[in-house]
Amino acid sequence: MKIPSIGSRRLGLGLLGVLLVGALAYVFMRSGPLAPTRVTVAQAGVGSLSPSLFGIGTVEARRAYLIGPTAAGRVGRVLVDVGDTVQAGQLLAEMDPVDLDARTAALEASIARASSVVAAAQAQRGDAQARRELAAITARRYVELGAQNFMSAGAVEARQQEQASAEAALAAADANLAAARQDTQRLAAERAGLRLQRDVVRLLAPAAGVVISRDAEAGSTVVAGQAVLRLIEPASLWIRVRLDQGRSAGLSAGLPASIVLRSKPGVPLAGKVARVEATSDSITEERVALVALDTLPAGLSTGELAEVSLTLPATAPALLLPNPALQRQADEVGVWRIEGGRPRFTAVRTGQTSLDGQVHVLEGLKAGDEVVVHSEKALTAGSRIQVVDRLVGSAP
Repeated sequence: MKIPSIGSRRLGLGLLGVLLVGALAYVFMRSGPLAPTRVTVAQAGVGSLSPSLFGIGTVEARRAYLIGPTAAGRVGRVLVDVGDTVQAGQLLAEMDPVDLDARTAALEASIARASSVVAAAQAQRGDAQARRELAAITARRYVELGAQNFMSAGAVEARQQEQASAEAALAAADANLAAARQDTQRLAAERAGLRLQRDVVRLLAPAAGVVISRDAEAGSTVVAGQAVLRLIEPASLWIRVRLDQGRSAGLSAGLPASIVLRSKPGVPLAGKVARVEATSDSITEERVALVALDTLPAGLSTGELAEVSLTLPATAPALLLPNPALQRQADEVGVWRIEGGRPRFTAVRTGQTSLDGQVHVLEGLKAGDEVVVHSEKALTAGSRIQVVDRLVGSAP
């Protein structure tokens, strides 16, 4: 057998080393630090955008009532409990009337006495009127007899004086009768005032609804304006939702809404914006909208959280890109546009966005431009890239 020479063995080892170095270099360039960055790309295309707004809201009652006294006092009794359905005008609770009943009884007695005084004054006036008529007839007869010299002038003057006195007595009786009637009216007004005070201690339902809170019990002392019961109208439930000011362009009453209650996560409910509050929250940078449901579901309660999506009118056709393509470099917002197989950062100006991840591009790109959507690591200008359909671990 012929043994290979030393030169041949060295040549073979050299070739093997070259192959190993080449293989290592290939692996290093394909999967090592110098390997190209794998990216997914998308083309800017023209289309219409259906912008949407999303926010978390709370179920509230449009018409809620705090039932309480208008003056400080002690609660006498509470006739309803939480969850009870009540009708308009129904007695819900009553405050302790203290001495109102006794004062009302005293006024009733005073009014009865005043009625008797009026009757006496009317009788006195009737007597005074009769005396005046008699004095007038007598004085007239004496004047006629005096004109015929059958009566002395003194007698005629005396009868005329009696007539004047009778007329003064009638005037006094009229004044007494008027005073008695006025006193009766005053007492009647005081009685009406006491009755109003007595009615005020009776806490009545202002409208039909449901009791949601019982804040005081019998024997508790409450101040004026403090709630004893809280009442809501179930048919007036709506959702107060807070929305980002930066995306609230186009928010107005009447926009359709999709509502998902926390108690029914798989059941979207239809509704619409009933009102947009004129005051925004400057701290959280949010606007507040009130959303009414088209049909109130059974068991809806105040305080429940809800996810609300509002659909804005479709925009005019414009350039669209996926939202993940937008990147920020320093103080600029832009995209990595592919030129000659290499990425180049291009600043863009964006407009409205939609909840499905599409954004309007107003300036910086043209239709057909390819931009990087996702990359497995941060890009720089001139980075080597490899376009793939999807990155490992990303959604298809």
